[in-house]
Amino acid sequence: MVIVLATLLSAPPIAVASEVHLRDGASVTSGPAAVRSKWQWPTLTPVAVNRAFDPPALPWLSGHRGVDLGAPIGLTIAAPADGIVVFSGMVVSRQTVSIMHEGGLRSTYEPVIPLVGRGDVVVAGQPIATVEPGHSPGTLHWGARYGPDEYVNPLRMLVGPSVLKPW
Repeated sequence: MVIVLATLLSAPPIAVASEVHLRDGASVTSGPAAVRSKWQWPTLTPVAVNRAFDPPALPWLSGHRGVDLGAPIGLTIAAPADGIVVFSGMVVSRQTVSIMHEGGLRSTYEPVIPLVGRGDVVVAGQPIATVEPGHSPGTLHWGARYGPDEYVNPLRMLVGPSVLKPW
């Protein structure tokens, strides 16, 4: 519980301009002013966080660029927010699904058995994959990033955007 609270209270991410074009003509475009909605757990209900987000000081250094969730093998994983599937397939020895969401934020899940393909439009709560063996600790790695190397804590997305009120 301490890990979840500490990671949820971290600073909100900053969106950068991003555009993805898919072979079928679909695209996702965003910019710095893009609005980000509150996400839901990809497991649909909260689960244990077996390993916390621990970003490296520099992009090429070691670190943990996501969180490991205690999701049981065989559990159906759902899209945490609306988006377009930008990757569904094998990365090294693990099957992976990546979704581009509003604001240029990309979420990634592994190891999974994909239920969606590249170019599919998904809505929050829609099944996208099932957890398969192959990752430790925890059975599901959940990552989020802007651009090629600005990793953010996906748990932060569960609380929605920060709103500053003028005084």
